[in-house]
Amino acid sequence: MKHFDAIIGSDQRDARLDRVLADMNPDVSRSEIQRDILAGRVTVDGKVVTQRSYRVREGEHLAWVTTSKPPLNPRPLDLDILYEDDALVVVDKPTGVVVHPGAGTTAVTLVEALLVDRDLPASDDPTRPGIVHRLDKETSGLILVAKTADALVGLQAQFAARATSKSYLAVVSGLVAEEEGWIDAPVGRDPRLPSRMAVQPGGREAQTGFAVLRRMEDSTLLVVRPRTGRTHQIRVHTRYINHPVIGDPVYGRESADRLYLHAWRLQIDHPVTGERTTFEAPVPSGFPEYTYGDLA
Repeated sequence: MKHFDAIIGSDQRDARLDRVLADMNPDVSRSEIQRDILAGRVTVDGKVVTQRSYRVREGEHLAWVTTSKPPLNPRPLDLDILYEDDALVVVDKPTGVVVHPGAGTTAVTLVEALLVDRDLPASDDPTRPGIVHRLDKETSGLILVAKTADALVGLQAQFAARATSKSYLAVVSGLVAEEEGWIDAPVGRDPRLPSRMAVQPGGREAQTGFAVLRRMEDSTLLVVRPRTGRTHQIRVHTRYINHPVIGDPVYGRESADRLYLHAWRLQIDHPVTGERTTFEAPVPSGFPEYTYGDLA
């Protein structure tokens, strides 16, 4: 934890709280500052202020307790690189590997391993250089990382505009009756357990499509295509329809040797050439056999 204190001067009066803190702490990204304000870690004259746009007054006392983040420490890790050029690198992330450092993370992360022999562009979060999208620690499969600032901006814009196409493979509990389906249910923090997500009336818009590939004795292999990218979206949505992903320690009921969720296919417009490009990660051992062929 780090403590920051300051008194507002005449040249800062009427400025936004997040802007003042950013100006005083140029080594901290504005997005980090805004998150800390929303989390109640900033006080003005002893009172918690959670409005980022709060206008400060001359003479007010600001106090900010920051959450310390581990520095990036390039460390070797055996990674399966599926594709790489001057603009991007595509990795087949194994289950159990964390994408970037965070509180409590001690093992080598994917970002730290990539930094051993390549440069990655800075992002809003200093612990996530080049990171375009997320994969949970327990989820295996494709993750795309930008190698230049232009590629980072372009790829982030594609994900924000939902111009990419993502396909996951999931083995879920029980026999799914429909051949295909569409889940449209908002996702937000679970009020009973804030460390996890849930379908919530006041949550963020979330849509997931799925199709049955194979039914086994008491489980179903699905191809899942999320339209949005909410935290734990597939895991929450499959639980919502009473078919949680097998091996899910948070949202599931059945134990297994791993979480049976794999980021299998990703389609993007290449940030340099503009060409529609498809990447695929091999299906991990342990997943049910299926002939994927040209499955779209």
